[in-house]
Amino acid sequence: MTETKLPNFDTMTPADFEQYLPEIFANGDGHVSTDPRLQSFLEKNPDCAALVRDLEAIADQARSLFDDPIDPSDAVWSGIQDKLKHASPEDDDFAIPQTV
Repeated sequence: MTETKLPNFDTMTPADFEQYLPEIFANGDGHVSTDPRLQSFLEKNPDCAALVRDLEAIADQARSLFDDPIDPSDAVWSGIQDKLKHASPEDDDFAIPQTV
C-alpha cells in the first residue's frame, strides 16, 4: 500500500477531512477521535466529530461480532440431532435430496 500524504491537520478543511478519513482510519487504531493530531480540528468541526463518533461506533460493533461468537448450548445441538434422527423422508423440513 502506498502512503498518501495527509493534509496539514491545523489547516485541514471538512472536505479534506472527508477525503482523507478512510486513510486516517486505516492508518490508526480505529479510534480517530483520540488522535491528538485531530483534537483541535474535531473541536472546531462538530459535524466531522459526529461523523467520527458514528463510524467508530459502527466499527466497534462490527469488531464485537467477532470477539464473542454465539455458541449454541449442548441442548440446542441435542435437539437438532434428535430431530434429524426422528425425521421421516416425507418431512419437508428435513427432506434430503435423493441421488440416483
